[in-house]
Amino acid sequence: MTEAQRIDGKAFADSLRGRLTQEVAALKRDHGLTPGLAVILVGEDPASQIYVRNKGLQTEACGMLSVTHRLSATTPQAELVALVEALNADATIHGILVQLPLPDSFDSDAVIAAIDPAKDVDGLHVVNAGLLATNQPALTPCTPLGSMLLLKDALGDLTGLHAVVIGRSNLVGKPIAQLLLQANCTVTMAHSRTRDLAALCRQADILVAAVGRPEMVRGDWIKPGATVIDVGINRVPARDPALAAEGKTRVVGDVAFDEAVKVAGQITPVPGGVGPMTIACLLQNTVTAAKRIAKI
Repeated sequence: MTEAQRIDGKAFADSLRGRLTQEVAALKRDHGLTPGLAVILVGEDPASQIYVRNKGLQTEACGMLSVTHRLSATTPQAELVALVEALNADATIHGILVQLPLPDSFDSDAVIAAIDPAKDVDGLHVVNAGLLATNQPALTPCTPLGSMLLLKDALGDLTGLHAVVIGRSNLVGKPIAQLLLQANCTVTMAHSRTRDLAALCRQADILVAAVGRPEMVRGDWIKPGATVIDVGINRVPARDPALAAEGKTRVVGDVAFDEAVKVAGQITPVPGGVGPMTIACLLQNTVTAAKRIAKI
């Protein structure tokens, strides 16, 4: 049996960063413009610290200005909002990202609302969500943007294809549904409470799994030859019982890969699929924001 083609997000992200490095060099040379990204990390969450460090390293590697602000989890929300407002007014900063999740004491919606929509490189401000929903130029959440770049690279024209999106989050599910609609797909939004979800998934030419449940989508949920975009990143115990007993883990997606790869036509692995695209698209959004702010 022929296995599905693996969609290599790492290779695509490497190529995208290479193109962005060239674009940043041209902006510096021709316009004296250095795109700047400011990331705010609140608290000591280990995974968030790793993400923020990687974002900073990749931003600098592309020739952009990288600024990281680290705040204690006990920082008053008013102080965080004041920092955001200062960055809104900073002409050297074109992108602002507040690393989520914030500690429980913060109102994430209020913090995101304080970001200038023109600098909202995470694409979460209600203005950008509204622009995306009405098919106007918007800064788009990075993971959906990266997923769409992979889909278009793998399939070309998506017109007329039936896409089923499992998940309705503001970060992934809703924006990727909007992007698929813009690409002329017929889109069905589903979620964990959808009736007969497996049967619905079997109708999909494109299946996007973004529900946050490890290996929920089984191989027999997938239409033969379909393209599967697995957005999930979940830590589960290691396969080896001895390693699992030591607390060792492995990363899996929302799709049971070993089953799905035998049915799908193309599929993103986890890790190495959508994940690497997220930071690359954050850099792309920062360059886009810088050019729009500078009217280039």
